[in-house]
Amino acid sequence: MHAWQCHELTGPAGLRWDILPQLQPGPGEVLVAIRAASLNFPDLLIIQGKYQVKAVPPFVPGAELSGVVEAVGPGVEHVAPGDRVMAVTTTGAFATHVSVPAGALQPMPAGMTFEHAAAFLLTYGTSYHALVDRAGLHEGETLLVLGAAGGVGTAAVQIGKAAGARVIAAVSTEDKAALVRSLGADTVISYTDLRAAIKAATAGRGPDVIYDPVGGDVAELAFRSIAWGGRYLVIGFAQGTIPALPLNLPLLKGASVVGVYWGEFVRREPDVFRRGLEELERWYAQGKVQPVVDQVLPMAQLPAALERMTTRQVRGKIVLVNRPSDPG
Repeated sequence: MHAWQCHELTGPAGLRWDILPQLQPGPGEVLVAIRAASLNFPDLLIIQGKYQVKAVPPFVPGAELSGVVEAVGPGVEHVAPGDRVMAVTTTGAFATHVSVPAGALQPMPAGMTFEHAAAFLLTYGTSYHALVDRAGLHEGETLLVLGAAGGVGTAAVQIGKAAGARVIAAVSTEDKAALVRSLGADTVISYTDLRAAIKAATAGRGPDVIYDPVGGDVAELAFRSIAWGGRYLVIGFAQGTIPALPLNLPLLKGASVVGVYWGEFVRREPDVFRRGLEELERWYAQGKVQPVVDQVLPMAQLPAALERMTTRQVRGKIVLVNRPSDPG
């Protein structure tokens, strides 16, 4: 098999496309031939040694994938060779094969492509958990999505609309604005004078829910604009800096700062996760949600894909693919 191994925590420069011994599934594990894997911002952080979960080189990065089951280990009964599956792993997705615990696998919905499946589970699962489970977003509320043209941002725009909210999307360029409008955003604003833009878009009331995967200096500006009783969702810190909010702001606004840790949620509340996934799959079948794929590239072009991510050019998700004829 082939895999991208991170040998040094120096970003894309520390990666090598290595030939490794073929994996064999152990007890309770499943060997998956990876057809597609998508990039997420933590993938870049982890190979730089900046992510909250530290990985020790050498390791194979990548967390979100889809593929076909090749073999199952002892004790695995609910999946079989030939099944089309999708999964979120800790590491291992940027390769031709991966061995994962059977419980990490989800069957691919009928009609879903490998490319969409590789960009669905983590991205849409995170945004659904944030907006529905954590914020309790309901019909008629106003949702502000920061970083709205990115992977989780595009998912949040679509899920907000599916939930019946009015969606305000914040973006940095006009082509990103066109993208989020095509996804159903009711109002699009820029980060230039963000507080004034939010005030104008909400007639001074502020958004009920703010979805923030950006962090940095945007966070406090947005929080100061939140509606009374609003919910501020902490998703991540794509700007690179973890903000420190003055705690008098939640007090004065009667507002909540709500942490979103999807991986731990899935581990602790699997039944709630599965119910949410079922609704997401219904919405996918109805055309209400669909992954936005910026580019589809061969798996061998991972470094180039990561470099594109560092320039903030990505709209939605980059997906890497292994074709059946590729060496593995």
